[in-house]
Amino acid sequence: MLYLVGLGLGDAEDITVKGLEAVRRCGRVYLEAYTSLLTVGKEALEEFYGKELILADREMVEQEADSILKEADVCDVAFLVVGDPFGATTHSDLVLRAVKLGIPYKVIHNASIMNAVGCCGLQLYNFGETVSIVFWTDTWKPESFFDKIKRNRQNGMHTLCLLDIKVKEQSLENLMRGRKIYEPPRYMSVSQAAEQLLAVIQNRRLQGEDPGITEDTLCVGLARVGAADQKIASGPLCQMATVELGAPLHSLIVTGTMHPLELEMLRLFSVDSSSFENNAFQPTT
Repeated sequence: MLYLVGLGLGDAEDITVKGLEAVRRCGRVYLEAYTSLLTVGKEALEEFYGKELILADREMVEQEADSILKEADVCDVAFLVVGDPFGATTHSDLVLRAVKLGIPYKVIHNASIMNAVGCCGLQLYNFGETVSIVFWTDTWKPESFFDKIKRNRQNGMHTLCLLDIKVKEQSLENLMRGRKIYEPPRYMSVSQAAEQLLAVIQNRRLQGEDPGITEDTLCVGLARVGAADQKIASGPLCQMATVELGAPLHSLIVTGTMHPLELEMLRLFSVDSSSFENNAFQPTT
């Protein structure tokens, strides 16, 4: 049996009872180590689970998936994912490979940012399409994510923006030379994401376009959701570009039309309460 086990958002103790029981009876246990980040290290997980963990990076999962599935038809193998197992499409590929090999599988779900984002007070059913914001480079500055945010706003929906994670990435030179030398990990912050959004807004205006989002659009920054030191900050987009929320992982929400209760909840997390006093964020009908 192949078990895909969600670990939840915070630390070792966030695994479900069902998930922990599965892990403890497995012969091999892999820890997916590239789509998200736990607030504790691999050693803390090993101590709590009572199992040695094999780190599975992107290279292993995408190119050597058969090694994960090896002998899973005769012994139990667990594949651990921060959040929920299906937060990343890569894991669907692993399931399809298992089915092709005749290996049964079981999914043990857990909380992920996709539902835990409700902690800020915005109602989950008012969210539109989720987007990813990637790190720009000097020569590559994609804006496709912005069009999805704009479309959500036009439909009155909030947008959850998942921020880029760069783990075990190679420089172009090392990639071309075939050298297994990797860059230090990088995790996008709320302020970096907000700066890129502000740059796109400026670009769209220069092109004579109405960006649909402005510097004053109400946004919410979240950091380390589910951890003891979780942080939430609300305010206009321009304010999000200067907010400091500490260590990763971060997420950003661009709000749509708000119910009065949602607005009242966001006041609890305001960076500057005066920005709420002039009713600038009052929902339109």
